[in-house]
Amino acid sequence: MVTRLALLGAGRIGKVHAKAIAEDKRAKLVAVADAFADAANAIAAQTGCAVKTIEEIEADKDIDAVIICAPTNTHADLIERFAKAGKAIFCEKPIDLDVDRAKACLETVRAVGGKVMLGFNRRFDPHFQAVRKEIDKGSIGQVEMVTITSRDPGAPPAEYIKVSGGIFRDMTIHDFDMARFLLGEEIETVQASASVLVDPKIGELGDYDSASLILTTKSGRQAIISNSRRASYGYDQRIEVHGSLGSVSAENQRPVSIEVANKDGYTRPPLHDFFMTRYTAAYAAEISAFIDALDNGTPMAPSAEDGLIALALADAAVKSAKDKSAVTVAY
Repeated sequence: MVTRLALLGAGRIGKVHAKAIAEDKRAKLVAVADAFADAANAIAAQTGCAVKTIEEIEADKDIDAVIICAPTNTHADLIERFAKAGKAIFCEKPIDLDVDRAKACLETVRAVGGKVMLGFNRRFDPHFQAVRKEIDKGSIGQVEMVTITSRDPGAPPAEYIKVSGGIFRDMTIHDFDMARFLLGEEIETVQASASVLVDPKIGELGDYDSASLILTTKSGRQAIISNSRRASYGYDQRIEVHGSLGSVSAENQRPVSIEVANKDGYTRPPLHDFFMTRYTAAYAAEISAFIDALDNGTPMAPSAEDGLIALALADAAVKSAKDKSAVTVAY
């Protein structure tokens, strides 16, 4: 059976998912909707799917599931709408920027027996998954500390900052999920230090562009996160997990993994320039996992609940950065 999918949102992440769907023989993209006709038409031309309205997709009984890549402020409404319509849902993070709205959304989903998977793509990165496998094998003993470095090549425009929910809900939220994925325990407290070091306009909008965080579980395990909106050398994505018997790490990835040695020293090609190329394999793997869950009737993971927890961690980070103190997470 081929899973018939509709894409809600034809922006840059929508294009990434459309490509992943096209490469999976078990699925077919049959419809796309976007407020901008040109964007929807471009994906339709590339994939052969139909351009439809939200209402038409909602009413179409032949569409099994939707991929939500629309603006963040539409996510909760769309999740509720399509859960009630009986369609499975893959939604980019976050569910909403407000925890209470996200909780209300999940209550609706549970009430109608909806199926929702959240787009925390980094769990599906083959390098990060290999790290997790070594943890599960016991190669490094009991996990004690996780270090996550996540830095963007450049800051987004001011118009995006205004609607992003801030660095913790927009950027660090991926790292919160990865910390949980690697720690193996829920996080109890968050301590965040944040500054404006890259662009004064970001500060004028009430946000930060540089942040360091310490997350601590009840047993004392720690995760340390380093975020910046500026990395002149490329898209910086690294993790290290330290355990009682050793450590395991995943280094930065490059489009070409070579090293040149000559009289000028050792040189390697530059890093990936952003998430669209760095996490290509992860995006494909998460769509594959979504289709697996639909085919096999297994639980969606990451779940909507995972999204809610990451949002609660982001809220704790916002409060911690403001109060300059550790904050107990309110789940």
